[in-house]
Amino acid sequence: MKKKYIYLLLLPGVLFLTLFMIVPLALTFAGTFSDAGSFSFQGYLNFFQNAYFMEILWTTIRVSLLTTVFCIVLGFPAAYYISGLRARTKALMLLLAVFPLLVSPVVRSFSWMIILGRNGLLNQFLLGVGIRSEPLEIMYTPIAVNIGLVHLFLPLMIVTLVGILENVDRNLLEAAESLGASKVTIFRKILLPLCVPGLMIGCTLVFVGSFTAYTTPALLGGNQRVISTFLYQNAVTLNDWHVASIVSVIMIAVTVLFILIINKIALKLNPRG
Repeated sequence: MKKKYIYLLLLPGVLFLTLFMIVPLALTFAGTFSDAGSFSFQGYLNFFQNAYFMEILWTTIRVSLLTTVFCIVLGFPAAYYISGLRARTKALMLLLAVFPLLVSPVVRSFSWMIILGRNGLLNQFLLGVGIRSEPLEIMYTPIAVNIGLVHLFLPLMIVTLVGILENVDRNLLEAAESLGASKVTIFRKILLPLCVPGLMIGCTLVFVGSFTAYTTPALLGGNQRVISTFLYQNAVTLNDWHVASIVSVIMIAVTVLFILIINKIALKLNPRG
């Protein structure tokens, strides 16, 4: 009897998710196969046969993957350092790491526009010290989008990795070093497999967040279209909800595919889970 009452506690949450997430997703998915009232795959065929649409998709995937890689490269050393600090210092460093999350993405994007613009702080510095004779054209390029997205999602990678690294026994690493293992071997054979759960979660959060981000690519990318701005254009500007639905389903499919790939990689790095 008690188990039945426990299941009843799940009912409000299940109903909420069903009504406001599962049903809308199912209707959106079903609508993508409708063409003049009949079942058809023509919408998907038109998308994948259109070079412009595919360029937007590949640009978004490339930007999201690069953002994930940069977050790993920048976040892992920072997380390793923070995880070895004392409790009070660690709390302070984590607070500093997550502080950017308290600032609106719009504000952060505008700050990067001030820094990376043609007459921005970066170009003023490079021209002032004589490193460049002409301003760098960074704004409204995929590089600017990458910079903004790394700034946006790096705290998530750091926090996720700290939670894993602080549970790694440092004596294990010291023992391996005392037995003659190199730093590279220690990292590859011991530290990396132990960090796989944190890396998997962090990569998923960063990739999915970058793939679906709208504000930062819209402000820093300019005419560089990504899938989220393309979805907004079709839904709001062009009022083409059929194409917008197809784009949204493709976005969901790509994120699910990425999660499956990450799980496969995680199993190879750490077969014991």
